[in-house]
Amino acid sequence: MRIVDIRETAIPLKSQLRNSGFDFSEMTTSVVAVVTDVMRDGKPVAGFAFNSTGRYACGAQMRQRFIPRVLKAEPGSLLDAAGSNLDPEKILAVMMRNEKSGGHSERSVGIGTIEVAVWDAVAKIEGKPLHRVLAERYNGGKVADRVFCYVGGGWYTPGGTIKDVQDEMRRHLDAGYTMVKMKVGGLPLAEDMRRVEAVKSILPAGTLLAVDANSKFNRDEAFAYARELAQFKLRWFEEPCDPLDFALLAEIACIYGEPLSTGENLFSTQDVENLVRFGGLKPTRNDVIQVDPPQAYGIVQYARTVAMLERHGWPRSALFPHGGNQMSLAIAAGFGLGGAESYPGVFGAFAGFADDATLEGGYLKLSDRPGIGFEGQVALYAIMRELTA
Repeated sequence: MRIVDIRETAIPLKSQLRNSGFDFSEMTTSVVAVVTDVMRDGKPVAGFAFNSTGRYACGAQMRQRFIPRVLKAEPGSLLDAAGSNLDPEKILAVMMRNEKSGGHSERSVGIGTIEVAVWDAVAKIEGKPLHRVLAERYNGGKVADRVFCYVGGGWYTPGGTIKDVQDEMRRHLDAGYTMVKMKVGGLPLAEDMRRVEAVKSILPAGTLLAVDANSKFNRDEAFAYARELAQFKLRWFEEPCDPLDFALLAEIACIYGEPLSTGENLFSTQDVENLVRFGGLKPTRNDVIQVDPPQAYGIVQYARTVAMLERHGWPRSALFPHGGNQMSLAIAAGFGLGGAESYPGVFGAFAGFADDATLEGGYLKLSDRPGIGFEGQVALYAIMRELTA
């Protein structure tokens, strides 16, 4: 067996959503297909992925470096020991040939997207959902049948009012979510606090609220928000400062007694290790780490990151992969993590889960579709299928 081709295309997200730092009106994403010579139902097995949301399409690097390296490799060198399936670890190593140390974000998204597409093909060839394959390899065979999901919302929209945000959160509660997250930092502090208070006021007892600043604040702003947000007893205060300013994050952790979260803008195991060594986060305070695997070299490297975090005393329950899509859902389930993010109704075809996914009491029931399960998302799969037509 062999990889026949790897194809990429850039698709615009076509979203007018805005967080505290930028809007998504120009945002694109790379969609990848890894085509094999393995036949199922008369068609070649193909694995699909896209580079999550929040980072632009990265097809140039894929086409110039990573795809040619894989296609030039001797096909047998990319297979597992039995020679019966692709080996994502070997394929990752091939893509990393002749790459200089450091500079992770320049390449980690392109490599990670291809690598996750390889995993989709691997699981399809095995005839299993990806979360089952990952559980067998990385979680002692503990296969989950459901995953806790929280919903990301509370965006800044043109002309949006506090009532609009409340109504949005009520819709999420009606859909079965028991934890909601909203944006902060896009308005003056006092107005933002009114938004947070308004959302908090409509949440039933036991429902959790988190906020996300999207790395917006300098030191003074972060301290001001931390002091005001403490009263709300949030599940977490996400990305209060630049993701690489571990010294400032440690300062914030000293004055803010409630949980913090970060990690979606870290792209290497070493950066995540520096975060937990120097950023002041503590698993005993219920802090959370949110690496986005397709943007951080993919699933093999994510397994190495998880192993590193466990050596530092971080439980898997403290890990919530960023993304809000089928990929992050499968990874959260397969590794036995704390839960997954969800973005229903945003980012067009690229957000959310299978069209028939059902949520109950904050938990999403998993599908038995082979692979990641994109085939259960009609609009997204139509985009992906174009690459293999």
